[in-house]
Amino acid sequence: MSRQRPFRSAVGLLTVVGGAAPPTPRALPWFAVVGAGLGGLLGALWWGAGEVWPSGLAAALVLAADLALTGLLHVDGLADTADGLLPHLSRPRRLEVMAGPDVGAFAIGTVAAVLLVRWAALGAAPAGVDGVALLAALWCAARTAMALGVAALPPARPGGLAASFAGGPTAASGAAGLLLVAAAVAVGDPPRTAAAVAVAAIVAVAVLWFARWRLGGVTGDVLGAVGILSETAGLVAAAARW
Repeated sequence: MSRQRPFRSAVGLLTVVGGAAPPTPRALPWFAVVGAGLGGLLGALWWGAGEVWPSGLAAALVLAADLALTGLLHVDGLADTADGLLPHLSRPRRLEVMAGPDVGAFAIGTVAAVLLVRWAALGAAPAGVDGVALLAALWCAARTAMALGVAALPPARPGGLAASFAGGPTAASGAAGLLLVAAAVAVGDPPRTAAAVAVAAIVAVAVLWFARWRLGGVTGDVLGAVGILSETAGLVAAAARW
C-alpha cells in the first residue's frame, strides 16, 4: 500500500474531492487533517463572504458550501440515525430502518432543526481570522471524534462502513486531532474556540454513547451524525454572548 493511499481514502470518504476511495483503517489519523483543511477553507469563505454580504447570507453560503464539499454525507447520516435511533424499535429493526432508502418524520424534523440552528449560529459567531480558526478546530475535532469512535467501538453491522475501519490506530488518530485543534485554538480566540471544541467533544461522546446503547455499536450513519451534531454544538457555544 502506498503512503498516499490512507490520506486519499480519508479525502474520498469525507469529501467529494477526487472521487470515492476504498476505506482503510490506516486512513483514520488523516481524518483530523481533512477536517482541519475543510474547516479552514470554509472559514476563509465565511470571512470573505462576510465582507461582501450580510452575516445571514454569508452564513447561508458557508452552509451550502459545506454541504456541497461533503456531498451531504453527514446530513444523510444524521437523517438515517434519527430515524433509526429515536423511535421505539427493536435493535434489528433500527438497523433495518437505517439501511432503507425511506426518510421518516424523525429524519425530516431533526435535519431541519439542525440546519436551522447551524445557520443561525454561523450568522451570530465571529468571522475573520477567529472564524477561520474556529471552523478549522471544530471540523477537525468532529472528524477526530469520528475516527476515535469507529476505532474504539464495535461495528453495529458486520460488513458495513464502520467495520472497514475497525481496529484503526486510536493513538495516532487522537494525537493528530489534538495537535491540529491546539494549533487552531492558539491562532484564533483561545477561550471561545477552546470552549466550543469542549462542547463539541461532549456532544460527540454523547451521540456515540447513545448509538452504543441503542445499536450495540456504530455505523457509518452514526459517524455522520457525530460529525454534524458536534460541529453544530460547537458553533452554538461559539455564538454565545461571552
